[in-house]
Amino acid sequence: MHITDIMRGDSPTFSFEFFPPKTPAAAEVLYQTIRDLESYMPHFVSVTYGAGGSTRDLTHDLVERIQHTTKLDPVPHLTCICHNEDEIEAILLRYARSAIGNILALGGDRPRDIPYDKARDSFQHAIDLVKFIRRFNESGAHPNRRGFGIGVAGFPEGHPATPNRLVEMDHLKAKVDAGADYIVTQLFFDNRDFLDFRERCALVDIHIPIIAGIMPVTSMNGFKRIAELAGGARFPAKLLRALQRCQNDPEMVRRVGVHFALEQCHDLLDNNVAGIHFYTLNRSDATRVIFDSLGIPRRRSAQAPAVQPSGEIRKRIAN
Repeated sequence: MHITDIMRGDSPTFSFEFFPPKTPAAAEVLYQTIRDLESYMPHFVSVTYGAGGSTRDLTHDLVERIQHTTKLDPVPHLTCICHNEDEIEAILLRYARSAIGNILALGGDRPRDIPYDKARDSFQHAIDLVKFIRRFNESGAHPNRRGFGIGVAGFPEGHPATPNRLVEMDHLKAKVDAGADYIVTQLFFDNRDFLDFRERCALVDIHIPIIAGIMPVTSMNGFKRIAELAGGARFPAKLLRALQRCQNDPEMVRRVGVHFALEQCHDLLDNNVAGIHFYTLNRSDATRVIFDSLGIPRRRSAQAPAVQPSGEIRKRIAN
């Protein structure tokens, strides 16, 4: 099912993001997180995609594992980096055979640990990937006659590679005109940035659903890592003051971060957000607290068996 099909009602969507585990210990954390969060029956879960190397196979494995062994609806990320058209077509065919309904088409981060020449990529920008997926959809290779639903990224604080905010919106509008069905935003901590971004989208005639990306601060180390993501994140003084007061108390840092994210979610819901996407960092604690505090009703009971890593996935992460 396309994400936009489940967004036609009045209720917002709720979703989570996972990333593929690289070690057996990380795999156990992830599968426990999936077990914990499956009972909340999110509308979908997204799975991130590495900038190159073996983590890409882990993404494909994880997406198919979620699709076939849980009641969750996985949305794999797909990026332009280090790919040619034949490789992307093969991935799309694999996902189509597994009846994956949606793709998040992204430019992607440059790989840090391998030589990289962007000029060799078949897809220079996310719009090229969107166009390719749209052509794939028109080929009839997907079991759904409409093919994949296509999501793209939005940047409420501005795209780090495009300082000109007018040009940035032109690029986003071009992706939508090329066939994007919905937008998932980068994380943000000031809802005014998101609401302004949503208004600017409307001004350039972007009228597809915009899903807000939320990441609770759960540790000071995590807080510092967030500051490096996507070229930096803006932290409101209110959040900085609260974290400074308790920076030497890990439990209080977690509580402050969760409370701040909860307030963000309440305000977004009051402002009729189309959906909220939680960046979980493969842990369920903070997201569960927020869900329970928001009073979001479970959509339906989850009766699927507990998720266990397949032998193939265990083999991949052990090597």
